[in-house]
Amino acid sequence: MKKLFLGAAIAMSSLTFAQQFGIKGGMNVSSLSKDSNLSDQGSKIGFNAGLFMNAPIGENFSIQPELLYSQMGEKYDYTQPITGDRISGATHLDYVALPIMFQYNATPSFYLEAGPEFGLLVSAKDKQKNETTGQTIAESGNYKDDLNSFNAGIGLGAGYYFTPNIGLTARYVAGLTDIYKDGQNSGDAVKNNVFQVGLAYKF
Repeated sequence: MKKLFLGAAIAMSSLTFAQQFGIKGGMNVSSLSKDSNLSDQGSKIGFNAGLFMNAPIGENFSIQPELLYSQMGEKYDYTQPITGDRISGATHLDYVALPIMFQYNATPSFYLEAGPEFGLLVSAKDKQKNETTGQTIAESGNYKDDLNSFNAGIGLGAGYYFTPNIGLTARYVAGLTDIYKDGQNSGDAVKNNVFQVGLAYKF
Protein backbone atom coordinates (compact mmCIF):
# COMPACT_ATOMS: atom_id res chain seq x y z
CA MET A 1 0.00 0.00 0.00
CA LYS A 2 2.83 2.39 0.82
CA LYS A 3 4.43 1.63 -2.55
CA LEU A 4 1.12 2.40 -4.26
CA PHE A 5 0.81 5.80 -2.58
CA LEU A 6 4.49 6.52 -3.26
CA GLY A 7 4.04 5.65 -6.93
CA ALA A 8 0.94 7.85 -7.16
CA ALA A 9 2.78 10.74 -5.51
CA ILE A 10 5.69 10.40 -7.94
CA ALA A 11 3.31 10.26 -10.92
CA MET A 12 1.41 13.34 -9.74
CA SER A 13 4.59 15.30 -9.15
CA SER A 14 5.91 14.41 -12.60
CA LEU A 15 2.56 15.35 -14.16
CA THR A 16 2.61 18.72 -12.40
CA PHE A 17 6.14 19.33 -13.58
CA ALA A 18 5.24 18.46 -17.18
CA GLN A 19 2.25 20.79 -17.41
CA GLN A 20 2.34 23.54 -20.00
CA PHE A 21 0.20 26.66 -20.03
CA GLY A 22 -0.75 28.80 -22.96
CA ILE A 23 -3.11 31.20 -24.67
CA LYS A 24 -5.19 30.69 -27.79
CA GLY A 25 -7.59 32.59 -30.00
CA GLY A 26 -9.22 32.46 -33.38
CA MET A 27 -12.36 32.57 -35.48
CA ASN A 28 -15.74 30.94 -34.85
CA VAL A 29 -18.10 29.97 -37.66
CA SER A 30 -21.30 29.20 -35.76
CA SER A 31 -24.85 28.16 -36.54
CA LEU A 32 -27.95 26.87 -34.79
CA SER A 33 -29.72 23.64 -35.61
CA LYS A 34 -32.97 24.09 -37.54
CA ASP A 35 -35.46 26.46 -35.91
CA SER A 36 -38.95 25.97 -37.34
CA ASN A 37 -39.72 29.66 -36.66
CA LEU A 38 -37.08 30.87 -39.12
CA SER A 39 -36.13 30.34 -42.76
CA ASP A 40 -32.82 30.58 -44.60
CA GLN A 41 -30.65 30.08 -41.54
CA GLY A 42 -26.91 30.55 -42.02
CA SER A 43 -23.56 30.82 -40.27
CA LYS A 44 -22.25 33.76 -38.25
CA ILE A 45 -18.62 34.79 -37.83
CA GLY A 46 -17.34 35.42 -34.30
CA PHE A 47 -14.22 34.83 -32.24
CA ASN A 48 -12.91 32.74 -29.38
CA ALA A 49 -10.04 33.54 -27.02
CA GLY A 50 -8.72 32.29 -23.71
CA LEU A 51 -6.28 30.17 -21.72
CA PHE A 52 -5.38 26.48 -21.64
CA MET A 53 -3.32 23.97 -19.71
CA ASN A 54 -1.83 20.85 -21.33
CA ALA A 55 -0.70 17.92 -19.21
CA PRO A 56 0.52 14.49 -20.39
CA ILE A 57 -1.35 11.46 -19.07
CA GLY A 58 0.60 8.82 -21.00
CA GLU A 59 3.31 8.35 -23.58
CA ASN A 60 1.18 9.66 -26.46
CA PHE A 61 -1.80 11.15 -24.64
CA SER A 62 -2.52 14.40 -22.86
CA ILE A 63 -5.46 16.28 -21.40
CA GLN A 64 -6.13 19.94 -22.17
CA PRO A 65 -8.71 21.92 -20.18
CA GLU A 66 -9.40 25.40 -21.52
CA LEU A 67 -11.23 28.53 -20.43
CA LEU A 68 -12.54 30.50 -23.43
CA TYR A 69 -14.79 33.39 -24.30
CA SER A 70 -16.69 32.11 -27.33
CA GLN A 71 -19.13 33.92 -29.63
CA MET A 72 -21.84 31.74 -31.13
CA GLY A 73 -25.24 32.19 -32.76
CA GLU A 74 -26.39 32.45 -36.36
CA LYS A 75 -27.54 34.67 -39.22
CA TYR A 76 -30.96 34.28 -40.84
CA ASP A 77 -33.26 35.76 -43.46
CA TYR A 78 -37.02 35.76 -43.93
CA THR A 79 -39.72 37.60 -45.87
CA GLN A 80 -42.37 39.63 -44.07
CA PRO A 81 -45.74 38.09 -44.98
CA ILE A 82 -47.62 41.42 -45.29
CA THR A 83 -45.14 43.82 -46.94
CA GLY A 84 -42.96 41.26 -48.70
CA ASP A 85 -39.83 43.01 -47.40
CA ARG A 86 -36.72 40.87 -46.99
CA ILE A 87 -35.47 40.86 -43.39
CA SER A 88 -31.98 39.80 -42.33
CA GLY A 89 -31.01 39.18 -38.75
CA ALA A 90 -28.37 37.78 -36.45
CA THR A 91 -28.55 36.03 -33.10
CA HIS A 92 -25.50 36.72 -30.92
CA LEU A 93 -24.95 34.19 -28.12
CA ASP A 94 -21.76 34.69 -26.10
CA TYR A 95 -20.50 32.01 -23.71
CA VAL A 96 -17.73 31.42 -21.22
CA ALA A 97 -16.76 27.91 -22.29
CA LEU A 98 -14.82 25.13 -20.56
CA PRO A 99 -13.64 22.53 -23.09
CA ILE A 100 -11.84 19.47 -21.70
CA MET A 101 -10.00 17.86 -24.61
CA PHE A 102 -8.30 14.47 -24.56
CA GLN A 103 -5.48 14.57 -27.09
CA TYR A 104 -3.65 11.82 -28.95
CA ASN A 105 -0.20 12.99 -29.98
CA ALA A 106 0.34 11.17 -33.28
CA THR A 107 3.72 12.92 -33.65
CA PRO A 108 5.54 15.45 -31.47
CA SER A 109 3.94 18.19 -33.60
CA PHE A 110 0.52 16.81 -34.63
CA TYR A 111 -2.38 15.77 -32.41
CA LEU A 112 -6.01 14.68 -32.62
CA GLU A 113 -8.49 15.55 -29.87
CA ALA A 114 -11.97 14.88 -28.57
CA GLY A 115 -13.88 15.76 -25.44
CA PRO A 116 -16.80 17.58 -23.84
CA GLU A 117 -17.37 21.32 -23.71
CA PHE A 118 -19.46 23.09 -21.09
CA GLY A 119 -20.59 26.69 -21.40
CA LEU A 120 -22.29 29.47 -19.43
CA LEU A 121 -24.33 32.01 -21.39
CA VAL A 122 -23.26 35.57 -20.60
CA SER A 123 -24.99 37.53 -23.36
CA ALA A 124 -27.85 37.05 -25.83
CA LYS A 125 -28.78 39.77 -28.33
CA ASP A 126 -30.61 39.98 -31.66
CA LYS A 127 -30.30 42.51 -34.45
CA GLN A 128 -32.56 42.78 -37.52
CA LYS A 129 -32.33 44.86 -40.68
CA ASN A 130 -34.85 45.49 -43.44
CA GLU A 131 -32.81 44.73 -46.55
CA THR A 132 -35.49 46.22 -48.78
CA THR A 133 -35.37 49.67 -47.16
CA GLY A 134 -31.87 49.45 -45.64
CA GLN A 135 -33.13 50.35 -42.14
CA THR A 136 -32.24 48.68 -38.86
CA ILE A 137 -35.63 47.68 -37.50
CA ALA A 138 -34.82 45.93 -34.24
CA GLU A 139 -31.93 45.61 -31.83
CA SER A 140 -32.64 43.78 -28.60
CA GLY A 141 -31.12 44.22 -25.20
CA ASN A 142 -29.47 41.35 -23.36
CA TYR A 143 -32.12 38.65 -22.93
CA LYS A 144 -29.87 35.86 -21.60
CA ASP A 145 -32.19 35.25 -18.63
CA ASP A 146 -34.86 34.10 -21.08
CA LEU A 147 -32.65 31.31 -22.46
CA ASN A 148 -30.98 28.20 -21.08
CA SER A 149 -27.88 29.45 -19.27
CA PHE A 150 -26.08 26.07 -19.57
CA ASN A 151 -24.65 24.75 -22.82
CA ALA A 152 -22.95 21.42 -23.50
CA GLY A 153 -21.35 19.96 -26.59
CA ILE A 154 -18.87 17.42 -27.93
CA GLY A 155 -15.71 18.65 -29.61
CA LEU A 156 -13.55 16.94 -32.26
CA GLY A 157 -10.40 18.55 -33.55
CA ALA A 158 -6.75 18.53 -34.49
CA GLY A 159 -3.71 20.72 -34.19
CA TYR A 160 -0.22 21.17 -35.52
CA TYR A 161 2.67 22.95 -33.80
CA PHE A 162 5.08 24.61 -36.22
CA THR A 163 7.46 25.24 -33.34
CA PRO A 164 7.44 23.91 -29.76
CA ASN A 165 5.44 27.02 -28.79
CA ILE A 166 3.25 28.09 -31.76
CA GLY A 167 0.53 25.94 -33.26
CA LEU A 168 -2.50 25.97 -35.55
CA THR A 169 -5.73 24.55 -34.09
CA ALA A 170 -9.06 23.45 -35.59
CA ARG A 171 -12.12 22.09 -33.80
CA TYR A 172 -15.80 21.39 -34.41
CA VAL A 173 -18.17 21.46 -31.44
CA ALA A 174 -21.60 19.88 -31.88
CA GLY A 175 -24.20 21.08 -29.38
CA LEU A 176 -26.05 18.65 -27.12
CA THR A 177 -28.37 20.98 -25.20
CA ASP A 178 -31.30 23.16 -26.28
CA ILE A 179 -30.63 26.91 -26.16
CA TYR A 180 -34.24 27.35 -25.01
CA LYS A 181 -35.49 26.57 -21.53
CA ASP A 182 -37.78 23.58 -21.07
CA GLY A 183 -41.14 24.17 -22.71
CA GLN A 184 -40.09 27.50 -24.23
CA ASN A 185 -39.79 26.21 -27.79
CA SER A 186 -42.63 24.13 -29.21
CA GLY A 187 -40.49 22.65 -32.00
CA ASP A 188 -37.37 20.51 -31.98
CA ALA A 189 -34.43 21.40 -29.76
CA VAL A 190 -32.28 24.21 -31.15
CA LYS A 191 -28.56 23.59 -30.49
CA ASN A 192 -25.31 25.47 -30.94
CA ASN A 193 -22.82 24.23 -33.52
CA VAL A 194 -19.47 25.90 -34.12
CA PHE A 195 -16.30 25.38 -36.16
CA GLN A 196 -13.22 27.01 -34.68
CA VAL A 197 -9.82 27.70 -36.19
CA GLY A 198 -7.02 29.67 -34.61
CA LEU A 199 -3.55 29.88 -33.12
CA ALA A 200 -2.17 28.60 -29.81
CA TYR A 201 0.93 29.71 -27.96
CA LYS A 202 2.54 27.63 -25.19
CA PHE A 203 4.66 29.43 -22.62
